[in-house]
Amino acid sequence: MRLLIMLVLLIAAQVDAQTIRWQEQFPGVWKGTFGQPEQYTLLSAADSKPKAVTLEQLQSIDFPLPKMEVHAELIDGKTYVRLPLTKNEQIYGLGLNFQTVHQRGKILNLHVDHYGGKDNGRTHAPVPFYVSSKGYGVLINSAQYLTYYVGTGVRKDAKVKPEAKDRNTDKTWSSRPYSDAVEIYIPAAGVEIYVFAGISPLDAIKRYNLYCGGGTLPPRWGLGFTQRVQKLYNADAVIKEAAEFEEHGFPLDFIGLEPGWQSRAYPCTFEWDKNRFPDPAALTKKLMDKGIRLNLWTNPYISPEASISQDIAPYTGSHTVWNGVVPDLNHPDAKRIMAKQMDSAQLEIGVSGYKIDEVDGYDYYLWPDMAKFPSGISGIQMRQTYGVLAQKLTDSLFRKQNRRTYGLVRASNAGANNMPYVIYNDYYSHQDFITALVNSGFCGVLWTPEVRGSKTGEEWLRRFQSVVFSPMAMINAWSSGTKPWSFPEVADQIKYYAQLRMQLMPYLYSEFAKYHFEGTPPFRAMVLEEGFQGHADAVVGNRDLETNPYLEAVNKEVKDQYMCGEYILVAPLFTGESSRKVLLPKGNWYDFYSGKYVGNGAEIVAHPELDRIPVYVKDGGIIPMMASRLHAPTADEKVDLTIRHYGTKAGKYNLYDDDGLSFDYEKGMYAWRSVLVKKNKHGQLTGEISKPEHGKPNTYGTVRFEFMTK
Repeated sequence: MRLLIMLVLLIAAQVDAQTIRWQEQFPGVWKGTFGQPEQYTLLSAADSKPKAVTLEQLQSIDFPLPKMEVHAELIDGKTYVRLPLTKNEQIYGLGLNFQTVHQRGKILNLHVDHYGGKDNGRTHAPVPFYVSSKGYGVLINSAQYLTYYVGTGVRKDAKVKPEAKDRNTDKTWSSRPYSDAVEIYIPAAGVEIYVFAGISPLDAIKRYNLYCGGGTLPPRWGLGFTQRVQKLYNADAVIKEAAEFEEHGFPLDFIGLEPGWQSRAYPCTFEWDKNRFPDPAALTKKLMDKGIRLNLWTNPYISPEASISQDIAPYTGSHTVWNGVVPDLNHPDAKRIMAKQMDSAQLEIGVSGYKIDEVDGYDYYLWPDMAKFPSGISGIQMRQTYGVLAQKLTDSLFRKQNRRTYGLVRASNAGANNMPYVIYNDYYSHQDFITALVNSGFCGVLWTPEVRGSKTGEEWLRRFQSVVFSPMAMINAWSSGTKPWSFPEVADQIKYYAQLRMQLMPYLYSEFAKYHFEGTPPFRAMVLEEGFQGHADAVVGNRDLETNPYLEAVNKEVKDQYMCGEYILVAPLFTGESSRKVLLPKGNWYDFYSGKYVGNGAEIVAHPELDRIPVYVKDGGIIPMMASRLHAPTADEKVDLTIRHYGTKAGKYNLYDDDGLSFDYEKGMYAWRSVLVKKNKHGQLTGEISKPEHGKPNTYGTVRFEFMTK
């Protein structure tokens, strides 16, 4: 009998080992455990805490997939996961892609790396989260290199079998037969699978963002303009550049110092160069008195010349980068030494942030996969999470001082949604920059289409116009030395958009607050906009292109226009273009600049002048704006608002407020003020805003309404 019981238990254990064990974490959020998942994962590395209170209040939704069709299998110590796809289902996400939005039919090897010009999975943020057009998302929580077969592999036991065709005679033959599954290879003996259900794809993304701690809420100054100066600037040159911005009337909130601020770079000392910057504390104060902050470039690789070199050596990896040691940012002693150096040499004198470079890749200068680290984390796992660890370390330093930061980083991954960093790279395709901005909203990261240099004034203007409607308004002049006014023939147009960025700060700040508190990406793809995706789903069979060309258009990837916040649609123009097609979701849309009606659920052709790009606002849209200014408002300053309304419908908007600098909002020191536009008894539109709440932040002064549609 005892042997029989043991045999039954053994069989049960073996069956359980091949079964995904599902547990609902929050409404619409399930965690599936298979085999023996590794302890070190993407979510454990990021150490993000779910916004439990918000998640608990969300609508309860059934598990979005047939559980019996979600399959996992352990073969030779490796895990294979298979999830079903239906016939008309599209897949989005799977990292920061630069050329494609639709991922169905792709094979991706998710691997942190610099972007090499192809959407093959090697990218700055290879986030293993995808969202389906059916309204659910899936995260594979593994810090290994993962391979995704997104509707490519065809099993002989497939539920929906493709038809075998004769290539010789059948013109419909395809080298890529229909596949009804997403298959994932995980080089580990188990894995955690998270499924996020939603009433729409955007709802599923919101739940994913909230589970990862919510999106970041940058300081107000982070949404102003930044100029990254040339690499060997000295203190006098920095002061001179700041003065030039003021003289020309261009906004400037923070200056980025490139490698020359350090005594050694590639590898780095984390110490000021005493010749170029003899008194960095005085420089920082002088700039801060003008309302301008400093952001410092660095990478984490420690020069033998650094004062911390010997102390940190025992807590570094087996391989070097540019002959500098690699701190194990999972080791408490390495973090302590790095933190002490940053605190004493930079944060204590008022430095406001970092640009963390070269944590992404290029195999010839980063450590190889077989590298070892004192914490026991493998070289592969360290590669997949090193950018996240660097973000965590620096963010923690600013949190200790109760002041927010906002910076740049070259690598990120799942779980780092609430880190105050924007991804950038050395790639410079304007069109692909916009596609990356579209894709960023699928995977909980921020991306900026920075401006570096241009061959013509037209190119300079077109790139600059895109930057204004992005997470960070940045000119990166480290090499070119360009300034906003470098092309005199478009200097006035550039100034208009620079000032517009500052005017939009109340709107952008509120949209980032929604990202933090509600999980809504501030910049996102058109397929996530209500009234847009429905058209794409309706496209089946033959289409009458003469009477409705819009259907054909939305059935293709829409990767060159996007939503900026709740109400604004941005459609960038590229060099050489004087017009472009824009696809409008259902509902009336209006020109941002004039308030004139432009269309409803159709494809339109925009013919703007050189000094404009197409920007539209949906009916009932409310855009809170402030007067143009050179720097973001201070914590104790009140600014007057002009609240624009577009269209003929009533509208509402939640306007966010806090001190714009500290983390006190995490303790309840923030306010939402309700903005309403409605028709009075005479049929005229009128606006109102709720009163400030006693004891809560109130940085808004006089409020006036402007009705743009006459």
